[in-house]
Amino acid sequence: MKEDNGSGLKEVFKSVGAAFFGVQSSKNRERDFSQGKISHFIIVGVISVALFIGGLIALVSLVLP
Repeated sequence: MKEDNGSGLKEVFKSVGAAFFGVQSSKNRERDFSQGKISHFIIVGVISVALFIGGLIALVSLVLP
């Protein structure tokens, strides 16, 4: 998933993670909108949400007998 313009998979995960927690900087957001491919952000976003929900389910399963 490496793009020609330098926004690779690592940067996409960092941007999605920062946006997920609400700490995305304006500079990075503008870079994402101008250089990133929307499909990459959607895929990484869906994966991140699924991992978050899976983690919550696992945590609740550990806490509740």
